[in-house]
Amino acid sequence: MNPIHLETLLAVVDEGSFEIAAAVLGVSPSAVSQRIKALEAQVGRVLVQRTSPASPTEAGEVMVQAARRMALLQAETNAQLSTRLERVPLSVAVNADSLATWFRPALADVARMGSAVLRLRVEDEARTLALLRRGDVLGAITREATPVSGCDTLELGVMRYRAVSTPQLKEDYTVDGTIDWARMPALRFGPNDALQDADLDGRLDETVRRQRAISQIPSSEAFVEATRVGLGWALLPLLQASELVESGELVTLDDDIVDVPLYWQRWRLESELVERLTTAVRDAASVLPPAHAG
Repeated sequence: MNPIHLETLLAVVDEGSFEIAAAVLGVSPSAVSQRIKALEAQVGRVLVQRTSPASPTEAGEVMVQAARRMALLQAETNAQLSTRLERVPLSVAVNADSLATWFRPALADVARMGSAVLRLRVEDEARTLALLRRGDVLGAITREATPVSGCDTLELGVMRYRAVSTPQLKEDYTVDGTIDWARMPALRFGPNDALQDADLDGRLDETVRRQRAISQIPSSEAFVEATRVGLGWALLPLLQASELVESGELVTLDDDIVDVPLYWQRWRLESELVERLTTAVRDAASVLPPAHAG
């Protein structure tokens, strides 16, 4: 299979456009189109949906994953053979809460690798697996223990969450010793954040949930700040909430603790850099309690 054709497919998928891919590769859009057509003719399947943005078909996802594997191996080979180290791209999907807390020491470990470039994709931990399955990333922090085809899984531990708010907000929405969950303003990270709804199971039916006052704050640090200033109640990781609760700026709303198990899934690839990245993620996650902890 022509590596130039695979490189072109990768550029089209990453950039979402034949024209931008052409600019990145330094060729004409016509040349990009011809390369994709030649690759499609070779495999006998349509690989790219000609939409805006361009996206891989199911067969294209398989080819994209193969192209990323080849690109990583090629970059590592170049790094070993060249007197000047090439920058090897390590694409990783990670959820925002992990990135804001326990994952950060892994950044320092990658920095010490010297020949690595880290490309992070921030997505909810329930959705990062889709990026891995499509071949967009070579590793992902995910809730799923079952490995994607061609991948290995490493159990990391659990992220623990508690419902918290400012003391004033809790007082304002407590009636006869019971919190009015339906009226109390709430925070959500984004439209794909289902953690809060799961925490409300048994408290409010789905119809009432949709009618609540909910602010969306798509930044982990800003989410904590919005909670601290009283914009709404939130489920915060204990790693972020503990100090604020100890200082009295926030209070817990109940005794429930929500445990979200986390796993590291990565390509099953004999690569020194991928192994070192896995070690960095495992070491950084050592602060998380194990899934079986009480």
